Amino acid sequence: MIQLDFSDRRPLYEQIKEKFKELIFTGAMKEQDKIPSVRELASILAINPNTIQRAYKELEEEGYIYSQRAKGSFIAPVQQTQETAYVKALYKDLTEAAGELFYRGESPETVTAEIMKVYDTMRRDGGR
Repeated sequence: MIQLDFSDRRPLYEQIKEKFKELIFTGAMKEQDKIPSVRELASILAINPNTIQRAYKELEEEGYIYSQRAKGSFIAPVQQTQETAYVKALYKDLTEAAGELFYRGESPETVTAEIMKVYDTMRRDGGR
């Protein structure tokens, strides 16, 4: 399910977040799928449960998972009509990146083509 790269410079919780997002985007995990508990995943990966807790907390804040008391954590349904703070932050990042690309001389057509490549790849690979 999830394998960590201990030689990677990124913190383990970021790697865990990235792996869950990858599982969601590729369709390996679907809406409402139950994810391992903090203790289960910490045991499987042989790392501190606090690391898993931090990853789960951030995934929940970003809208990828949700928790139900006494039941566990689950993959969140896609909420296309509701704009979360995280989505707004992503658009802000995109705006900043587009501005940087503009000042570096990239054409709007090139930038748009790159964005479309990402979307086409996600659609082809079953991501959302």
